[in-house]
Amino acid sequence: MKKNIQIAILGASVALGLIVLGICINKGLQSFSNKERVVTVKGLAEKEIKASSAVVRIDYSFSGDETKPLVENIDKRTAAISAYLKSKGYKDVAISALNLFDSKTYYETDWVDGKRVQIKKDRYRASKYQTLTVNEVVEEAEEICNQINIDLINKDITADVSTIYKFPELNSIKPALIAESTKNARTAGEQFAEDSHSRLGKIKTASQGQISLVGRYDEDGLTPPPAPYFQKARVVSSIVFFLED
Repeated sequence: MKKNIQIAILGASVALGLIVLGICINKGLQSFSNKERVVTVKGLAEKEIKASSAVVRIDYSFSGDETKPLVENIDKRTAAISAYLKSKGYKDVAISALNLFDSKTYYETDWVDGKRVQIKKDRYRASKYQTLTVNEVVEEAEEICNQINIDLINKDITADVSTIYKFPELNSIKPALIAESTKNARTAGEQFAEDSHSRLGKIKTASQGQISLVGRYDEDGLTPPPAPYFQKARVVSSIVFFLED
């Protein structure tokens, strides 16, 4: 009798152990399954930034087969442009060093009327540029550029006048943009979890995108920004979240 009781107790213990083991295995499988349920979302953050300064650049060049007249022409053009800028009261002007390019040949081959012919070209090209820095009035840089271009044309001084904008160091605004992009990614993940009747869990992996300037145009490539001295800084973060029941 005693032996039967011991056997019964042993059997019950084994059965209970198997039940507990089954429950543990089931929970483990569910946990493993839940960890495999993930959602990948992207978070976008953008910030419009204004140029901290602008540079009006005046480029000019000459070409020919002899270096001496090229240098003389460049020097005359430099003096003429410098005198004009000085007369307008511009002070923050810098002049580049002379850039002399030697093609080492006088002819190039081209197709004319279906035939390959030798065409004479200038061997040397000399160029220089002057830059006018605009710090306090970047809003007026384009107007200044256009006026300089018109004045040089009226003076019969050939030059290519353009505006270059300098923007603040992007790393100075990167932390705030990354925080915003992560927040937006979580919002998108929570919406997905709600639609799938789940809960958004912890982050599995995250990739913080590099900050970049979109450029002078919006995404459609057609709509210009409010002004050329504005650009859009952008960060896109990609985050993988666990989904829980």
